Amino acid sequence: MTVLGFGVIGTGAIGTEHINRITNKLSGGEIVAVTDFFPEIAKKVVEQFKLDAVIHPDDTSLIADEKVDVLLVTSSEAAHEATVVAGVEAGKYVFCEKPLAISAQGCMRIVNAEMKQGKKLVQVGFMRRYDSGFVQLKQVIDNNDIGNPLMIRASHRNAEVDESYTNDTAVVGTLIHEIDAFHWLVNDDYKSVQVVYPRKTKYAHNNLQDPQIFTIETISGIVINIDVFVNCQYGYDIHCEVIGEEGIAKLPEYPSVVMRKEAKLTTRILKDWKHRFKDAYDVELQNFMDSIVKTGEPQGPNSWDSYITAVTADACLKAQRTGEKVQISFQAKPKFYNEKIAQ
Repeated sequence: MTVLGFGVIGTGAIGTEHINRITNKLSGGEIVAVTDFFPEIAKKVVEQFKLDAVIHPDDTSLIADEKVDVLLVTSSEAAHEATVVAGVEAGKYVFCEKPLAISAQGCMRIVNAEMKQGKKLVQVGFMRRYDSGFVQLKQVIDNNDIGNPLMIRASHRNAEVDESYTNDTAVVGTLIHEIDAFHWLVNDDYKSVQVVYPRKTKYAHNNLQDPQIFTIETISGIVINIDVFVNCQYGYDIHCEVIGEEGIAKLPEYPSVVMRKEAKLTTRILKDWKHRFKDAYDVELQNFMDSIVKTGEPQGPNSWDSYITAVTADACLKAQRTGEKVQISFQAKPKFYNEKIAQ
């Protein structure tokens, strides 16, 4: 069996979780190299998982390591673009946690580097495409079970956030997942976005407007309403309802035991996003490795998908500031990315 050698760039929380997945849960990968801005953290991770891995001083050295087939980029967001470009130019496969780059221009630089190689090398960590509920919802839409989609109503809610969370974070850290997931679900480009601020919750800090409602319209006229409410207090909660011409499809609730006790009927609600999508993370990385071995290219969310999310996110940020409807437009999609992505 082919075993891919992974070089991990950034050994913080999500990097460590992916190391654990590849080492202890999934098949087809091995951690052969790591690096981190703080070398002592990289050393601690190597010891924790008893890895036979080289600790490199920086990403340049790691990329040059001949044992590294795949870069797993889980470093700080601002560092992603330079690392991914260097990896692509070296002909390495790349799995990069979102964002691929912090600007649409940065995403396009990666797109151009990838096209120059003549081969898809990059996958981005939009894990919702691998969540069983979202996959089922996608199948309903693709099978035309509810007719043409007309509207989507969705919610992205967190129990609470700290004061480092800003209005910008509501877009680039939270809504960004819906931006990618819904573009994939309905296979329709976005046309415009507008933001409305309801009454502010008393639990939001002074510099954060919470909740926020984003209304995104697609080229075909689908209207998508998403409330982002990150101090909802009761838990981490993801909802999605697609209203079609002939029926309605809802994202399944996360499975939880139903209890009857003290004259109450209750189910548990998660409070941690990592638990909500832990299975999706597993499927995502396994699919990434399997696709490379079977087809020579990753089959998941790609560099162009990240460009779409970056342009849309920029429009959302402008809509936040102005309160006006902001138009969204994209460059023409390169033929390089036109093949249908299979899962």
